[in-house]
Amino acid sequence: MPDILLIQPPIQDFYLTAKRTMPYGLACIAGALRRDGFSVALLDGLASDKSRILPWPSALGYLQPYYGRKDRSPFALFHTYRHFGYSLDHIARQAKASGAALIAISSLFSAYSDMALQTAAAVRRACPQAVIVLGGHHPTALPHSVMDHPAVDYVLRGDGECGLPQLARALRQGAALESVPGLVRRRPGGGVQISPPAVAADLDALPAPAFDLVQWRHYRRHGHGGLAITAGRGCPMRCTYCAVNAATYHGHRRRSVAAVMEEIIAADAITPLGFIDFEDEHLSVDRDWFLALLDVLERRFAGRRIELRAMNGLLASSLDDTLLAAMARAGFKTLNLALITTAAAQLKRFGRPDVTADVDRILKTAPAHGLNAVAYLIAAGPQQDPMDTVRDLLFLARRRVLAGVSIFYPAPGSADYRWCRRHDLLPSQTLQLRSSALPLQHTTTRRQAFTLLRLGRILNFTKQLLDQGVPLPSPAPAPLVVADTGDRLSVGTRLLAAFLHSGTIHGVDADGALYPHRIDEVLADAFREGLMTQPVKGALKH
Repeated sequence: MPDILLIQPPIQDFYLTAKRTMPYGLACIAGALRRDGFSVALLDGLASDKSRILPWPSALGYLQPYYGRKDRSPFALFHTYRHFGYSLDHIARQAKASGAALIAISSLFSAYSDMALQTAAAVRRACPQAVIVLGGHHPTALPHSVMDHPAVDYVLRGDGECGLPQLARALRQGAALESVPGLVRRRPGGGVQISPPAVAADLDALPAPAFDLVQWRHYRRHGHGGLAITAGRGCPMRCTYCAVNAATYHGHRRRSVAAVMEEIIAADAITPLGFIDFEDEHLSVDRDWFLALLDVLERRFAGRRIELRAMNGLLASSLDDTLLAAMARAGFKTLNLALITTAAAQLKRFGRPDVTADVDRILKTAPAHGLNAVAYLIAAGPQQDPMDTVRDLLFLARRRVLAGVSIFYPAPGSADYRWCRRHDLLPSQTLQLRSSALPLQHTTTRRQAFTLLRLGRILNFTKQLLDQGVPLPSPAPAPLVVADTGDRLSVGTRLLAAFLHSGTIHGVDADGALYPHRIDEVLADAFREGLMTQPVKGALKH
């Protein structure tokens, strides 16, 4: 019977990127608890391949005109809303069976905070005597709203490795709680007492994560273990849309190469790794440190096919030919480049450096090292001109790179979240704080945001055609029906020809009938004209 149970809740959304949901943070906290003598169990509500279709939440009903009709075209976005992972009843039964007196629930993302609170409520019904605490980014940023829920006894803000062991010790000893870092609790006379977020000043001093508690079977990629890890915390930049940068309590803290490798080796001993994703913000900004890490990784995994990624984005200005060569040798195959936008005014608004020239420089040399690239854009942000995003897409069309379009959402704790709150632009529910919810209507409407997402899909499909030696099709009227031949490339080519002909983006029903999506015609026409009048390149290296 464990002293403490850690829970990763299930998720409800249109999609799930499973390889990025490994409960790394909970494993880190479990390691800290064990060092202090506590026994720990980890209940991963996402460690299941099962999902079930749910009715759309009423709070997302405004998306029905955009996602509500099934689309089996290559340009499809979302349609069904799903529950990913175990049911709340299953989690509650497992929590009760654990017998743990202290149950800590992770609530990382505000868009999924409703599921964390529903998990807390289900656990409370099953375990009425247990102490329930929530931690993670959401309760750190919005502690009052979490403490409003009657199932929650405490919130821990900031680094959980600092707060949870001390809270567990104080509860076991019946000691006062004032000294617990990051603790949020109810005052006896009413109201909430909020402590500043806890910060681990020396990340190297933290114990190794309890990787033996991770259900590695669920986090496999191509038959090998897939590890999500961070080499540090925070970010040296101060972008207005980010809640974990140098302008926040996170600061920027980097672990030593030796400490990072200790974790990787520990995970590899449990399950041979084939994939490692560094979830850091801008992993490569410290050039010497990054080169040292790459060198050790190359030597450690010499002779093995292991893929490295930095899916949160790399700062192009920090990369050079020497680094690219070292990245390729160590196992990088794809560069995830944070372009954000090429529009100077919007970059200034976001507090971002202009890396346009650096992206160009990297894209010219990356193929020589066998590296492909994805460049990420933010669209529909505060004061952002949607036509600028069309120009961003056309910029990427001319280069050998895929486009990743992310619709802006206000992240609690960020400068832009505060700006949106001051200007009464925040969505009414945290459920809407996700890109797929098209949450913000300011200088970009939801219809325009939806169009930009579709145009990104069209661009990437076009690049796929070119990579397979198929030229851009000639404009042609849309057919009435597209037979389900299983040939995705053929179907997409016909739909692309129809788009080039009229600017209409068609979906395909289950019976093969075509229908037009609701789009912004001005944006679509500007993009269509750009595709037809400028050179377009594929995405893969030569």
